[in-house]
Amino acid sequence: MQSLNLDLGERSYSIHIGQNLLNNPNLILPQLSGKQVLIVSNITVAPLYLEQLMTSLSQAKPDLVIKTCLLPDGEAYKNLEHLQLIWDTLLSAGFNRNATLIALGGGVVGDMTGFAAACYQRGVNFIQIPTTLLSQVDSSVGGKTGVNHPLGKNMLGAFWQPRLVLADTQVLNTLPKKELAAGMAEVIKYGLLGDLNFLGWLEANMLGLMAGDSLLLSEAIARSCQCKADIVAEDERESGKRALLNFGHTFGHAIETEMGYGQWLHGEAVACGMWLAADLSRRLGWLSSADLERVEKLLLAAQLPIIPPQTMTPATFLKHMAVDKKNLDGKLRLILLKQLGAAEVVDFDNLPLLQECLAEALKKTL
Repeated sequence: MQSLNLDLGERSYSIHIGQNLLNNPNLILPQLSGKQVLIVSNITVAPLYLEQLMTSLSQAKPDLVIKTCLLPDGEAYKNLEHLQLIWDTLLSAGFNRNATLIALGGGVVGDMTGFAAACYQRGVNFIQIPTTLLSQVDSSVGGKTGVNHPLGKNMLGAFWQPRLVLADTQVLNTLPKKELAAGMAEVIKYGLLGDLNFLGWLEANMLGLMAGDSLLLSEAIARSCQCKADIVAEDERESGKRALLNFGHTFGHAIETEMGYGQWLHGEAVACGMWLAADLSRRLGWLSSADLERVEKLLLAAQLPIIPPQTMTPATFLKHMAVDKKNLDGKLRLILLKQLGAAEVVDFDNLPLLQECLAEALKKTL
């Protein structure tokens, strides 16, 4: 097991990464604020791991009151309507403010559980047990919680830090290849935005990573989490440097919103968004054609898309990008690459260049 610490003063917490951690209740029990526990999962993950987690906790501490709430599976259900199911369960069970919520699932489950915990009785503890690569390297760390709105992704939410993140790499054995690839997009993001050595490591090891090599995956998860932990510790509420973690996301969220949540996996949309951001950086003279080719080759090796949906237009991209959370005073803010391994937040006003980038990407073929 590898353990990292996210240093946020009194809100600091540990991130544990390793195999078979679901069967180690001693990692979880010290983080429970009382005897009431609600495990939130979904209908896909629960049959695989819910009983294992419940048995582990109840055998270690028989006086726990454990309830469960199962959500439908998918980004399409990450909304206020289905968030109510968590609060309904808490209220029906009479849970108080010493309750602890445990998110057992991917990014949707984690985001919704965290938001529910932030709001229930004005804030209760929660624990993240992410079960997808994407959630293990990204969404479970850093305290961003929330739900989608039809007009924008993650527009409703709160910053609410977990008490613990438990990344059991063994659960990745049941992860579909498409989901593994989607998670790899966020791993690649960390190399592109701030760690050239990690980027080179990913290029050298992508074949083994996509084959599910457990040691390589553990290393990739640990390095990704360390990168995110360092940035979040410096800028918890995204007033500065943390915005860099949204590299590729402004374009990616536009794809998700236009296509309908769940039509493209989040990681797939982010991968395409990273390619677009890299191409725009090239057009600004910051990256070379060889740099862009390097980005493209790595994304394709991870079995990720780089061409936007052909049903979109530059106008639909710009419509959705205009409501991005990073924008300030009506100005479009993009995360672009000054060079590989060095991202920067840019107040972008060259609309013709952006439209040209989008138009040519929509015509691209492989």
